[in-house]
Amino acid sequence: MTVEVNIPPVLQALVNGVNRINVEGSAVGECLNEMVAKYPQLKPKLFNKRGNLRKGISIFINKENAFPEPLLKPVRPGDKIYISHIVLGG
Repeated sequence: MTVEVNIPPVLQALVNGVNRINVEGSAVGECLNEMVAKYPQLKPKLFNKRGNLRKGISIFINKENAFPEPLLKPVRPGDKIYISHIVLGG
């Protein structure tokens, strides 16, 4: 099933400047893993060493927050995944 992943501007340089990528998957984690397979440079920006989303990354499905377990959230054909990249600092 095709799902659209919307790339935030801060990560677009890592995906040849595109702002959307179509991927296949039945859950958010599957979709993001397929995207990382196409663009491996995204992996350290999205995932920590344990394979969990990095701090500062939030996922939305059709503009609804996928919290608390975003990687396990199911998706359907035509859904849109939004990656929100929050800049952390102190």
